[in-house]
Amino acid sequence: MNNLFPNNYTDFEDIKLVQLSVKGDKKALQVLIVRHQLFVYNLALKMVGNIQDAEDLTQEAFIKVITALSKFKGESKFTTWLYRITVNHFINSKKQSSKLRFVSFENYFNSIDSVPSSNLNEQEEKELKDTIEEIRINCTTGMLLCLSKEQRMIYILGEMFEMEHNLGGEILGITPGNFRIKLMRARKELYNWMNNKCGLVNVNNPCRCSKKTRGYINEGKVDPDNLKFNTRYKSKIKALSKSKAVTFSNTVDELNKKIFQSHPAQTPLQSSKIINDILNNDLIKSILEL
Repeated sequence: MNNLFPNNYTDFEDIKLVQLSVKGDKKALQVLIVRHQLFVYNLALKMVGNIQDAEDLTQEAFIKVITALSKFKGESKFTTWLYRITVNHFINSKKQSSKLRFVSFENYFNSIDSVPSSNLNEQEEKELKDTIEEIRINCTTGMLLCLSKEQRMIYILGEMFEMEHNLGGEILGITPGNFRIKLMRARKELYNWMNNKCGLVNVNNPCRCSKKTRGYINEGKVDPDNLKFNTRYKSKIKALSKSKAVTFSNTVDELNKKIFQSHPAQTPLQSSKIINDILNNDLIKSILEL
């Protein structure tokens, strides 16, 4: 399974799996979870910025979806219905992890500036290549957390996953025009800060992932032997987005977008455990009589 948006599956197949699941077919339910897990997990990961919370949210979202399966009447595509429940749960989640708390862009970039910088030689850059990429992904993921939950969700759906505005609006319960406007505002706020602070976007900015590598390692913020983000993936977000186009213009906005779309599309660390916990959840078992 390596597609965030499983277009190779027909809605008829999803509906058939739903019907079988409601009747207590455990295998059908497992297939339904597996084929949509990658989208739900990667959306959660970008929303919360850490693996444990993303896995918890993924499990919670599927439990909500499964408990409501009998109410699905096929009036919209199953994926649209699934995404709506998932998105609403992520936005309204009351989890109190420190990673979920709103952080201002100013405070976030000040925290990056406080990490000591040092130049790596050519050999060090080669040896620490994966760690440097880990820092880049972790740092830019942290930037997403500076957006409000709604802004973050709209940016992830509309910019990173390139979800069409009509579908994005339907999922969030707003008009396509409103989705477009909110996406523009989120993009502007995020990119303005990046353009002024991030060396990935503007070569005149002093911050460089490679220069921060030693500082992040020494402060225990990244472990070269235990990477969290630059691991367990076969493709990038860009390849899994709605649009499969690979060309980018040279505009600043496209450069910013490319940075986020180059994030890995990860598989959950505890993928099998998540599925088993869902299937063995007492509420799920009682509702579907598994």
